[in-house]
Amino acid sequence: MSALSHAETEPTPAHCGRPRAWLAVWTLCRREITRFLRQRSRLIGALATPIVFWVLFGAGLHDSFQAPAGVSGGMSYRAYFLPGITALILMFTAIFSAMSIIEDRHEGFLQGVLVSPVSRSSLVLGKVAGGVVMAVVQALMFVGLGWLMGNVGLADDLVFDLNLVRIFILTLFMALVAFGLTSLGFMLAWKLDSIQGFHAIMNVFLMPMWLLSGAFFPAAQSGTLSVIMKLNPLSYGVAGIRRLLYGSSSDSVADATMIQPPSLLTCVLMSTVFAGLCFQGAVWQARRGQFSTARVASAKSGKSTRGKHNS
Repeated sequence: MSALSHAETEPTPAHCGRPRAWLAVWTLCRREITRFLRQRSRLIGALATPIVFWVLFGAGLHDSFQAPAGVSGGMSYRAYFLPGITALILMFTAIFSAMSIIEDRHEGFLQGVLVSPVSRSSLVLGKVAGGVVMAVVQALMFVGLGWLMGNVGLADDLVFDLNLVRIFILTLFMALVAFGLTSLGFMLAWKLDSIQGFHAIMNVFLMPMWLLSGAFFPAAQSGTLSVIMKLNPLSYGVAGIRRLLYGSSSDSVADATMIQPPSLLTCVLMSTVFAGLCFQGAVWQARRGQFSTARVASAKSGKSTRGKHNS
């Protein structure tokens, strides 16, 4: 009788597997957010640096900036640069989130997660989701700052056509872009052992990716640079943010990375493909093996062995 009741009350693997996966995702996501909020230097670095870029470059290049062909009303550089800075905030937060993987590895936390029954996809999704939440919140704060400056008269050239529906769509789109960037950062940081090495990759790969997205400067309508910008997936993220911010005038706000500015649907499709490929690549990296866990373990065992011999 007791055995029967025990069999009836015991959960089956099919029922206990799914909650465990989502619990792991939620736990890792909450841990990333909590760590970020406790480390104020990360918040300052991810939000203050792009704002300084926007203020300095917006003031310095205001007079020399020529709006792309097709822009009506003479867009200022500050208005042109704001969607690019929004994308930079998303990328900076993704970078800081990816660096936490290296820290978790050195602290031994990641090794503990890897030996648990949690799937690799849940691990990746939890880490990436935490980075996405932080990135979108900071990007919305920056957009809100620009809207406030435009409405109080500090920046008359910043005129957004925003309503609740458009803000909701903008939030979802920025989450999509942040998901792709955070997954890309995860994929790059997974096999690295030092934060210095990740900074080197950031300077060589991620920053040029942002610079060649049409965020910092418009490019010619033809030539090698224009082709590179068309192939850059972040170009569609910047173009989508620009379209959503400027609303009804988005058709005249031509993204100079294209001969014809991409439609919002094109931006969503390209950003979705980019996010899906980067997430699959991150999961593949996590499933390939034990990354450098074996190297870390062997290094620790080597140090302990040498310590015993010396003693």
